[in-house]
Amino acid sequence: MVTIRDVAKRAGVTIGTVSRVFNHYPKLLPETVEKVERAARELRYIPNANARSLSSKRPPNLCLIASGLLGGDDRDAMTGICLKGILEYTTSNGLEMSLYCTDSQTQTQMSFTDYCRRHAVSCAIVTGIKTDDPYFVELVTSGIPVVGIDLPIEGEHAGWVSVDNAAASREAVEILFSHGMKKLLIVAGKSNAAVNTERLRGVHAAFERAGLPLPPVVHADFDEEKAYRTALERFAGGERPDAVFCFSDLMALGVMRAAREAGLRVPEDLSVMGFDGMPFCAMTQPPLSTVRQDMRALGFEAAHLAHDLMRGRNIREFHRFVPYRPEMRGSVRS
Repeated sequence: MVTIRDVAKRAGVTIGTVSRVFNHYPKLLPETVEKVERAARELRYIPNANARSLSSKRPPNLCLIASGLLGGDDRDAMTGICLKGILEYTTSNGLEMSLYCTDSQTQTQMSFTDYCRRHAVSCAIVTGIKTDDPYFVELVTSGIPVVGIDLPIEGEHAGWVSVDNAAASREAVEILFSHGMKKLLIVAGKSNAAVNTERLRGVHAAFERAGLPLPPVVHADFDEEKAYRTALERFAGGERPDAVFCFSDLMALGVMRAAREAGLRVPEDLSVMGFDGMPFCAMTQPPLSTVRQDMRALGFEAAHLAHDLMRGRNIREFHRFVPYRPEMRGSVRS
């Protein structure tokens, strides 16, 4: 394993200088800092964040890395609720927490791993990042413990939390079946998102159990405006399903808006169901039926798993589920 001595040798400085760079001592020459950090990157050296925290009498630092918050989907609202759960756990367990918001499409200044090294991050919780993101791949292979929210991560020092997305979407479709609706349109999210794949798997399972042909699926990228345009095009083309099941509440809002413009009444002519359980669901007209996932519990459980990884606990389940609950309201015809 690479040590601080190896970094000092590569950079041509003393071990004490390397230690001062990693502990952010003032009055260091910028060229010295750059030389040490470059040597650490080349050697893939990761400072022992927990040891540094203990030596400075600081608690371990847990970091939430959130990507893509400037997009048009509901990730920003969901991340905010998750953040509350993470804070609830960290404050009650004597941990520090930092927040790193980025967008991998434009990020050039600092990678996830560099951020974690610089801020002595003991474990990172990641959300909004795709598994094929190069920065994500870098972080997972860095040796820093990582926990994903709705993001499947496998490894000796990694895990993830989610609801059982396949079971939740299967149950939602079966509820629509029980209300007499068999002709469905599925408005899915991003095709390369793990939650999207799992929810589609649940939809297919429900249709196969019922002996029905698989429904049409359109992808609206978890974006309200794209869902609106896609649904309006379908309705204008004469496609009139019994119900539309959307993989997010924001997309369901777009579908309801398209239905109104197409002269369809919700729920008399068309039932609409979302997924997530965002607070605004009870305030739409009519109130939106949805599958509620407890985002605060997701954050809390992610922080709990991260703390277990940081402490080297013997972990049996690296994928932890939190409960979900279908909430039926006025947007689904009884």
